[in-house]
Amino acid sequence: MGEELLASVIAVAGTIIGSFAGIMTSSRLTIYRLSKLEEKVEKHNQVVERVFRLEESVKSAHHRIDECKEEHMNLTGA
Repeated sequence: MGEELLASVIAVAGTIIGSFAGIMTSSRLTIYRLSKLEEKVEKHNQVVERVFRLEESVKSAHHRIDECKEEHMNLTGA
């Protein structure tokens, strides 16, 4: 009976250690993937911000072009 109890305790201990190791490995992988995803999101947000600034710059350039056209029309009398 003592050998059976010892075998059961060893089996339970192995199961607990194996489960814990699996959980830790999975947790590390999840943390790694999350950090990589955060990096990608940050890069995306930077691109969105740059596009917004470019759109504002283009809008400003179009206004200046329109003003120049008006001034040209006024000077040429057309």
